[in-house]
Amino acid sequence: MTKIIHSMIRVSDLERSVKFYQDALELDVKDQYVFDGFSLTYLANKETEFELELTHNQGQTAPYELGNGYGHLAVSVEDIEAAHKRLTSLGIEASDIKAFDHQQKHLATLFFITDPDGYKIEFLQRQGRYL
Repeated sequence: MTKIIHSMIRVSDLERSVKFYQDALELDVKDQYVFDGFSLTYLANKETEFELELTHNQGQTAPYELGNGYGHLAVSVEDIEAAHKRLTSLGIEASDIKAFDHQQKHLATLFFITDPDGYKIEFLQRQGRYL
């Protein structure tokens, strides 16, 4: 059986991105590998074994094009309103909290933020299928 272990995104300013993910998702640097021309930085926290890999290519001056195929990362939180308040108090712009229903049943309570490189991150109330 397979096990999903990480997702990689390319970032233009590694320090800015590490700070953003430390503040917004409470992730810490677990490992970092510096090579000639690029580095790989792995972020995680005690809630999950899944890691976010930040790939930084030195010399990249143009913003990365996200295209129309990328969707978002998703995280779950115990208290969606507290998470929303914490992020906005840090100066991170967050969409309004929305309730999402399917076939007259509540499916999710959520909001989105955007990282410094334009990647969307969905915050979901920890409930139902989003535990």
